[in-house]
Amino acid sequence: MSETITQSELVDGFTGEVLSRLGELAAIAAEGGFDDAIDVLVTAIESGGVIQAFGTGHSEAFAMEIAGRAGGLIPTNKIALRDVVLRGDLGVDALSGAKLERNPEIAEQLYAISNVGPNDVFIIASNSGVNGSIVGLALLAKSKGHPVIAVTSLAHTMAVEPKHASGKRLRDVADVVLDNRAPFGDATLELAGGVPVGAVSSITAAYIAQVLTIGTAQRLAAAGTTPPLYISANIPGGDEHNEALEKLYRNRIRRDA
Repeated sequence: MSETITQSELVDGFTGEVLSRLGELAAIAAEGGFDDAIDVLVTAIESGGVIQAFGTGHSEAFAMEIAGRAGGLIPTNKIALRDVVLRGDLGVDALSGAKLERNPEIAEQLYAISNVGPNDVFIIASNSGVNGSIVGLALLAKSKGHPVIAVTSLAHTMAVEPKHASGKRLRDVADVVLDNRAPFGDATLELAGGVPVGAVSSITAAYIAQVLTIGTAQRLAAAGTTPPLYISANIPGGDEHNEALEKLYRNRIRRDA
C-alpha cells in the first residue's frame, strides 16, 4: 500500500477483510460444516461432561468466549497457562515471555489441576497450532480418551514447522478441525514498507465460538432439554439463575476474576 493511504481507507480495507471471512464462515455453517464439532459438544453435555477450553496468547480470548460469558454454556471451563502458578507449584516468573507457551511438558500440570471428568471434551484454539503447550495438551487429552476440537489457521499452521517433539500440529491431533480463515501471520493489511497490521483471528475465532454455542444450545433444545445457558449478571435475576445452574457442576468449572 502507498504511503498516502488514509486511516479511513485502511479501516475500510480491514472491514472488507473481516466481512469476507465472516461470510465464508457463515457459508460453512449453513452447509453443516460445524455440525461435527456441535455433535461432540452436545454428546459431552448430555453425558454430564464439561467443555474444556484452552488457548494461549491472544487465543485465550477464544476460551473466554466459550467459557463463562453471558449467552454462553454453563458446563464450560477455561484452562489458562497462569493456572500452573495460581493452582500449581510454579512461581510467577514462569509466566514471563513465551517459554511456558512453548513447553510441551506443561500439559501434564494443566490437565492435573483442571478437574477434568471422563466425559469432558477439549476445544483448543491456536492460530499457529504448533506451540508445545497446545499440541502437548491436545495429545494428552486424546490419550485420556477425550475428543479434541481444534480452532486454528490452516494457512498459517501449514506454512510453519511443528515445534512439538511428535512432529505434529494441533490439526493433526484433533478429531475435528475448524479453520479460522486467518492468513499466514494473521495480519490482513500492510502499511508502507510492508509493515503488517489488521489481525483478524480473534474476530473469526469469536464468531466460531458463538456459532458452536448457538448450535449446541439449539440441538439440546430440539431434544427437549433446556440448554444450560448464562444470562447476564447485570440484569435482574441474573446471579440467581446462573448460580443455580452452576451448582450442577460444582467443583467442575471455575469462574475466576
